[in-house]
Amino acid sequence: MVNIIVNSDPRYPVNKLSIQASILEVLQQHKVTGNVEIGVSIVGDRKMHEFNKKYRGLDGTTNILSFALEDPISASQLQHIPRVGFVKAPDKVLRLGDILISYPQVLKDASMEGLSIEEELTFLIEHGMKHLLGIHHD
Repeated sequence: MVNIIVNSDPRYPVNKLSIQASILEVLQQHKVTGNVEIGVSIVGDRKMHEFNKKYRGLDGTTNILSFALEDPISASQLQHIPRVGFVKAPDKVLRLGDILISYPQVLKDASMEGLSIEEELTFLIEHGMKHLLGIHHD
């Protein structure tokens, strides 16, 4: 069973079923099965700015942040430590983590790229899910 928790302020009209479908597609592509839980929150720029400053030290907003629950050790330290991988909780639920998306940034990015809001959200969800699965870009 996959439990996808989508939280969104009513001011930000998002298609929760589309978000869930995007997450399920990424899980299927990467052959992730079993009991899995993922959280997605759609927020405003003020909240995103707050999180970006607190967790990344960047004084500004961004379109997406991912908070993986896999391993708190930074990537620079991993080169000396064998990677353990995902550990299932005693209740046998693999909690991958949370994705935070700024709705105002989605609007801005979609407009600049000539995409619909749903297309931009899908792109960001897929990007965030890859981070939660440990797939990172340069």
